[in-house]
Amino acid sequence: MSVRTRIKICGLTREADVDAVVAAGADAIGFVLYERSPRHVSVERAAELAQRLPPFVTPVVLCVNAAPSLIERASAAIPNLLLQFHGDETPADCAAAGRPFLRAARMAGDFDLLDFAAQYPHAQGLLLDAHVDGYGGGGKVFDWSLIPRNVRSPVVLSGGLHAGNVIEGILRVRPWAVDVSSGVESAKGIKDAWAIRRFCDAVREADARIASTPT
Repeated sequence: MSVRTRIKICGLTREADVDAVVAAGADAIGFVLYERSPRHVSVERAAELAQRLPPFVTPVVLCVNAAPSLIERASAAIPNLLLQFHGDETPADCAAAGRPFLRAARMAGDFDLLDFAAQYPHAQGLLLDAHVDGYGGGGKVFDWSLIPRNVRSPVVLSGGLHAGNVIEGILRVRPWAVDVSSGVESAKGIKDAWAIRRFCDAVREADARIASTPT
């Protein structure tokens, strides 16, 4: 059976980086609307960068406890966007936007992912990240053994991924997708085209290993 792990590169701020991500074959590009993030861009800037995307590359906007007006502006400016809620948003908050969305989960030892998933049945997927102080990604790897095997929602593995560990993550977790930000950067908000290419190549190598493994 053919296996393909989807790839999302998050925290884009520059045209050259958007082009590099597209050239490397990623499936989705993330723009951070959270003002406290060093990778923050405005709605207008995110829309400008999203215009560079070809068909079938999905723009994603990361929100943290955002005002409904901000989400409305982003939805109007980027019509085909996917929302990613990374704060304390309730199921009602996520549904209120009327848009497809990912719900981020902050993984820790006492966190019940199955109960969390049941609260967000309409999420397109669950993005699993390390539990760190504050909001948004912290570039930290969490204990992948915390992920139960019977999660019904598609899982997006995040948190401290890079070309050197993403193969192991995919082989162990078998996620629907992987998400990376700091692992392909030369500085915060500045992506490295070579690191992006290495990361995407590593994901494809992991998929090839899975496909060649006897069942």
